[in-house]
Amino acid sequence: MACFFRRRIAEKLSKTLQQSEDAFIPALSAVPVFKKQQSAADFKLSISALRNSQILPSDGDIQLQTEDLAAQLQQDSVVEDISAGCGVISFKVNRQLLVQKMLETFGKEQDERFGLNSELLSRLKRGTTLVEYSSPNIAKKFHAGHLRSTIIGNFIANLKQSLGNNVIRMNYLGDWGMQFGLLGAGFGQFGCQEKLKQNPLQHLFEVYVQVNKEAEHNEDMKQAARDFFRQLEQHESEAVSLWQQFREITVDEYQHIYKRLGVHFDIYSGESFHQDQAQEVVQQLQSRGLLKTSERGTGVVDLSPAGDMSSVCTVLRSDGTTLYITRDLAAAIDRSEKYSFDEMIYVTDKSQAGHFHQLFQILLAMEHSWADRCLHVPFGLVRGMKTRSGEVVFLEDVLDEARSRMLHNMSRSKTTKEMYDPEDTAEKVGISALIIQDFKGPLQSDYTFDWDRMLQAQGDTGVFLQYTHARLRSLIQKNEGAEADMFDPSLLLEQTSITILQHLLRYDEVLYQSAQDLQPKHLVNFLLKLCHLIASAHRELPVKGSSQNVAQARLRLFGRACSVLADGMKILGITPVDKM
Repeated sequence: MACFFRRRIAEKLSKTLQQSEDAFIPALSAVPVFKKQQSAADFKLSISALRNSQILPSDGDIQLQTEDLAAQLQQDSVVEDISAGCGVISFKVNRQLLVQKMLETFGKEQDERFGLNSELLSRLKRGTTLVEYSSPNIAKKFHAGHLRSTIIGNFIANLKQSLGNNVIRMNYLGDWGMQFGLLGAGFGQFGCQEKLKQNPLQHLFEVYVQVNKEAEHNEDMKQAARDFFRQLEQHESEAVSLWQQFREITVDEYQHIYKRLGVHFDIYSGESFHQDQAQEVVQQLQSRGLLKTSERGTGVVDLSPAGDMSSVCTVLRSDGTTLYITRDLAAAIDRSEKYSFDEMIYVTDKSQAGHFHQLFQILLAMEHSWADRCLHVPFGLVRGMKTRSGEVVFLEDVLDEARSRMLHNMSRSKTTKEMYDPEDTAEKVGISALIIQDFKGPLQSDYTFDWDRMLQAQGDTGVFLQYTHARLRSLIQKNEGAEADMFDPSLLLEQTSITILQHLLRYDEVLYQSAQDLQPKHLVNFLLKLCHLIASAHRELPVKGSSQNVAQARLRLFGRACSVLADGMKILGITPVDKM
């Protein structure tokens, strides 16, 4: 594994520069594999990193330092070649040892966490991570706009969990506010319990549209909505009972969507849980002298550096009712007390960046030092998400269309295998395509949704990932029983084999980078590159027709690639398929 070679190179550097071995581990990285050129080197040492960490003087000539250090390092049975480049020193490891170390644990118990037991990853802080994501509004069908928060939050939760954190997955529902006054009053006039049973969210959506139209020109309806919401806030049983019915129906309907996406939550929370606590937050702000009254009579917190009210955050309406941010403050304080998290991550679109900046500022002003461990992960918008029928509103329509289009593509493909449940396979592959299209670029970027490009079998798509995994699984299943406990590393010295193993050396670094910035693109690009390398290996390293020893060695290589591909896909939130 990569950490074995990093450690041996670090030993050399430690002896030469009289520093701890651990000091060199962050400066050593596996050399990326490129399509058009084969890399002789496996690892590189950044001289800039040694200067930044004051291991080498920062004022010397960097190229002279590079060449001088390279000349002092000796080759041995592990490191075959050492060469100085432009500000880097490259290391080539013994090829047979590379094959042996990367493949010797394959199929054994300790192999289950390949890449995850790396000492590089042990440098990451571990603890309790609370991730708040998805967070749709209740009493509405699941809007396609919530797809990004759902799949990005799921990726972050999966990544943190795979790295050994205790992860709490929270769905913070929009289940409070004046819109429920409108819906409650509207249901009394336009609602029907029978229709609610038959198609719950569709009926609530219809009621909401009707009552909004009515309220535009009917003052009595507006008043009825205010009355209903006041009854809710005062916990009057009839209003609360109807609201609870709406909430339970919504969560039940959403869980069907989440199941299709392979997403689950430990906690379904919501604004309603914190309405009373929000008033307590207002009192705390007042007692700390942080709450001011604006000219309009609203309650505000002054966030301006000079304390001149040039930048304020409103936490209280002039009538004394709380706002979304007040409930968010209460929710954050409650979670800290209840879960003692080491970090809390909010996943929402980038338009809410200002909201979270203010939220964290107020928490720090209230002397909640843990607010420094709260993080907002923002993402951009998706443009042009449409189905054949036109503009998309609901996520269910997108999932249905992805499945339908994928099923059509599979039925036309000559390579499609017979399978037990084609619809289920089409669903999983379609969702993979949605996820990979979303994850290929930086999360903050907007992107244009493209059905045709997304569902291509060739190219950098989720379909290509699934096809590669299914082909590897088919190869392994066809040769079941042919594997051996022992293998001869000298039978895997072709450049095609070495290139795959060089690429796999980077797996722990990719996970480390993903954990640092919470961007899925690093893992996506790593897995797509792996799939392209595997496609070449299928042509150049045939199992069929090879001698038994060669076939066994190649199966081990393909098996290692398959397990890394499957593990990486699962972290991204993709369920690998075995046939397609």
